[in-house]
Amino acid sequence: PYACTEQTINRFMPAILTRNLLLQTGVDLQALKEHQTNLNSQQLEAANIAAARRPPLAKLPIFDDIEFEKLTAANLTRLIDMQLTDGGWGWFSGHGEYSSAHTTAVVMHGLLVAEKGGLNIPADVRQRGLDWLTVYEQKQIALLDEGVARSQIKDPDELEKRKALYRLMADESDALVRSVLAEAGVYQRNMTAYLYRDRVGLSVYGKVLLALSLQASGEAPAELKMVEENIKQFWHTDTENQTGWLRLPAETRWWYWYGNEVEANAVYLKYLAQTAPQSPDAAALVKYLLNNRRNGTYWNSTRDTALCIEGFSAYLAASGELEPQMTIDLLLDDQVVKTFEIDRGNLFTFDNRFSLAGADVKSGPHKLEIRRRGTGPVYWNAYLTNFTLEDPITATGLELKLSRKHFLLEKIDKQQTGVDKLGRPVDQQTEGYRRIPIDGETKVESGDLIEVQLMIESKNDYEYLIFEDFKAAGFEVMDQRSGYTGNELGAFVEFRDDRVAFLTRGIKRGQSQVTYRLRAEIPGLYSALPAVGGAMYSPEIRTNSDETKLRVIDAK
Repeated sequence: PYACTEQTINRFMPAILTRNLLLQTGVDLQALKEHQTNLNSQQLEAANIAAARRPPLAKLPIFDDIEFEKLTAANLTRLIDMQLTDGGWGWFSGHGEYSSAHTTAVVMHGLLVAEKGGLNIPADVRQRGLDWLTVYEQKQIALLDEGVARSQIKDPDELEKRKALYRLMADESDALVRSVLAEAGVYQRNMTAYLYRDRVGLSVYGKVLLALSLQASGEAPAELKMVEENIKQFWHTDTENQTGWLRLPAETRWWYWYGNEVEANAVYLKYLAQTAPQSPDAAALVKYLLNNRRNGTYWNSTRDTALCIEGFSAYLAASGELEPQMTIDLLLDDQVVKTFEIDRGNLFTFDNRFSLAGADVKSGPHKLEIRRRGTGPVYWNAYLTNFTLEDPITATGLELKLSRKHFLLEKIDKQQTGVDKLGRPVDQQTEGYRRIPIDGETKVESGDLIEVQLMIESKNDYEYLIFEDFKAAGFEVMDQRSGYTGNELGAFVEFRDDRVAFLTRGIKRGQSQVTYRLRAEIPGLYSALPAVGGAMYSPEIRTNSDETKLRVIDAK
């Protein structure tokens, strides 16, 4: 609502990229506005119901020539008006504002991207912005030169006499400015040499920006290869869900722009699109970024969302994925059950669905096969619901795995020495428990305490999750009052008759756990059904855990 400089550039630059990318494929934007392919395999409703669930596209400027022109013209005019007299940009504009290297670099990069997308940028606006960055870079080179000169002076008295300002190392701001100037065709070997010299001290994001600069200039292939090796040290691959990403070191200063994981990976995707668009790493990084949208359609801010869209656009244009020309045959048990014709004309609108239900699924093994004729990548997903009589129910999961353990709590008395009100030593007895793992053959008595441990393994960062643990019959939860219980997830807990629900605002990638206690009540043999997890805003997450058998006998 305050329309600062970054918000203004990010408001229309991604729209230009996306619109141009669609137009290059020959897509009829008007037809696409009215008809979209459902890419969510869990929406099994009829096509008209699924379409009704999607937000209307008719009002989006990207599908309307007139509205799109209004959007770009208004924001470009605002950016031009915000340019300061010295040629740079500040956070806002007006009395007391001053030019910032970071903001000027961000704006100039956005304008250069928009210009490549066909937007007419006034020549004087463009040149004044580049001149400001060039002068800024020259000043930083002079400071770094002075730092080198000081390092060669051994006489303390001579150092004391030297009063000039200096810098000892190049940093991420230098890398950002250099990458933007290189993008505009302005090369400066001195700054590139300093960045290469100090690359070890740069963040992963800074190293990627240096690689972009070296790639643009083409002057030092050996240096570029070394920087690539430095970056690959941070590359991590998860073969199970086919994702890959740059894992930023734990000590990375996340509160600075160059510590932002989404931005760093989005910029690296742009680099891979220039150097290795067909590589498995590029495709894995695309999937990782898509998986880690925090809000379904965007990431954390307009800025990192714009960078992701830029990375995706570069990848799609370079990889050839927008030029499919293929026929897909779907075979069930060696019989063709459906054929899909896919080309540029129907890339976003073809009928992409095949479903089996009820009696169509015969007893016994089945083979589903996908065959491609022609060129282009094939993406597929599958969603299965089933009713099973297996005992116990087998655990399964992918993005988010949930497993459960039960422990019998055996009471033990502990003696320890304390002091009374007068400071005299006294023996004190405290209550404690020994945890004994429960398996399918363990018997517990009425009145015994059982601790339930839910272990969560997440491959991504998620927000607003619900974990429901359905308790076995014959057991009652010890806690009586719902609320925040101080559990590891910081979750709000609801204790219900048939389940315990943990509602958490967020969960980080990795492993975590929560616990609660039950009391055995009624004798019998009971099964604890699988726990499930779900996301309020992303229904793709479903998990199961092994069914657990609990036998309760009468208390002696």
